[in-house]
Amino acid sequence: QVQLVESGGGLVQAGGSLRLSCVASGSIFSINTMAWYRQAPGKQRELVASITRGGSTNYADSVKGRFTISEDNAKNTVYLQMNSLKPEDTAVYYCNVLMGVAIHYNYWGQGTQVTVSS
Repeated sequence: QVQLVESGGGLVQAGGSLRLSCVASGSIFSINTMAWYRQAPGKQRELVASITRGGSTNYADSVKGRFTISEDNAKNTVYLQMNSLKPEDTAVYYCNVLMGVAIHYNYWGQGTQVTVSS
């Protein structure tokens, strides 16, 4: 079993910053990618940012230049630094880990609420 525990969400004013953390524990092996997704009320879950074990990153257009994803491989932890937050960034943010070689295993955290007030 793999557990993902997110932290760092909360309420912030527009223009503010938050830093999300996600720690993976349990039967961790061959992590391919760690990522952050978000889901706003009435909308589909969308990819916010991802990072491969090799350090390659990918961002949604809506967060480029404002959000930064990073990881600490030794701690199996992924971070999302969110700056210049906007009300439209309000959502539940989910951590995601993709593991495995021949067979891929996909795990999700329980989510952390981020609310940006105008």
